[in-house]
Amino acid sequence: MPMSTMTIVSSAGSSSSRVSDGLPFPRNVSSDFEVEHTPTKATPPRLRRRRVSSDYDSELAYRNSVARLIASKARPFSVSGRIPVDPSSLTLFFRSKSGITHSLDFPVDIDQDMPPALDVLIASCIPHSPAGLDSFGAHDSLFYPSNLPLTATLEIANHPILDAVRTTLFPSLPTGHYLTAMRDRLEIWLPGGGTKPLPRHTDTRVATILVTLPVRFRGGALVVRNMDGIEEKFHGRGGKPGDMEWTAFMADCDHEVQPIVKGCRMTISYGVHLRTFGTAQINPDPLITPSDYFLDLVAPILNMSRGRRIAFHLTGDYGVNPAEVLAESLVPHLKGGDSILYHALKLYKLAPELRWSAGGYVWAVDQVVDLNPSATPESPTTATVRSPFVNGSSPLRKALSTSGSDDGTSADDMRDMRVRVQKSGAVPIAEAEIIVLSDTTLSGPVSKERVPFAQGGEVERLVVNILMVVYVP
Repeated sequence: MPMSTMTIVSSAGSSSSRVSDGLPFPRNVSSDFEVEHTPTKATPPRLRRRRVSSDYDSELAYRNSVARLIASKARPFSVSGRIPVDPSSLTLFFRSKSGITHSLDFPVDIDQDMPPALDVLIASCIPHSPAGLDSFGAHDSLFYPSNLPLTATLEIANHPILDAVRTTLFPSLPTGHYLTAMRDRLEIWLPGGGTKPLPRHTDTRVATILVTLPVRFRGGALVVRNMDGIEEKFHGRGGKPGDMEWTAFMADCDHEVQPIVKGCRMTISYGVHLRTFGTAQINPDPLITPSDYFLDLVAPILNMSRGRRIAFHLTGDYGVNPAEVLAESLVPHLKGGDSILYHALKLYKLAPELRWSAGGYVWAVDQVVDLNPSATPESPTTATVRSPFVNGSSPLRKALSTSGSDDGTSADDMRDMRVRVQKSGAVPIAEAEIIVLSDTTLSGPVSKERVPFAQGGEVERLVVNILMVVYVP
């Protein structure tokens, strides 16, 4: 490796270098130091590899795959699973056109043995062909008429199918909403038969469940297509012995069955409907219906309250903090007479709403009881005068009157509490034009929820009631 040389000059022997002592060569020796340095190896510039078009294509395909996966995960429209049931315990009972009742036992393999009951069942079915029976062909798919009795020993309510449908297809369903399943029809596909996308159901269903019965077949994959044209294909197990298969998809999806290659495919479809206590977000049919006697009690009150906004006090104990939740969010959790009254008003096509109320004040339906201490400066007088708690609750639960009360709550405390309530957005019930209906001769329970707040170095609690407010047109 070549060395570089650097000379270091010393001034110590510069004077003696000019004196000779008779030697054939100068006596003085250069006192310059010679130091060799190993040069640093220069690193050649790194050439950047040019990306070929295939790299860009691979990355683009990767990104597109990720995008499709995330989009599918964000809004699933179909789901499938299995029912852990012994096929031999399943029996289908039906009545033919002649009025004779037959039973079909499972599992079935028509290539091995064609049960006579299945022949009768097929003869009783109607083709999906729009032209009707006149153009019935060997490859048309069939369905059992709805006017003929049909029942099966399989009950999907005994299996967690609806729970799986809810958690997968309806993960954001509000509390208090439930899915119910009603049997729709029995469908049969013979060899060579299949179905093109059929018209969507016009009922109030939110999803459809198809249960594949244990009848052996080959081919006949189920294709489900959503509104965006994205499709999912379910090949299934072909009715093999073992767990039974089911598939669920949203009501706005189209579905079809590809042609059967061998055997026979049989399915029972169920319409999935939504039932609820009647919250504002989703409002299908309620689960309960008040009695005629109770409705007769409500009717005259509504007739005499036309053009007015009336309210009833709730009586249940719901254990929530009005500072954190809206009163309207309690609708799915209403119980006892509160729930019956709410459903009665809904049956009269009214729109009841829940509001927080305290001391003659009422909050809007979209407001919580926010008693922010920083928004209400305390006077030195009210900061030092504090009343003791009674049974763990503050005496401020009394009506927010301007005068003092018998339990020691001063007028200053009441004025301070009123300022807090007004700053939180509450208005007097009279200004809101709400008439609270109550029976002064009956001292029944009233819902009491508590809002903690700090004042004067102590924690107190304002007792808040719940009003069911409804406008009667």
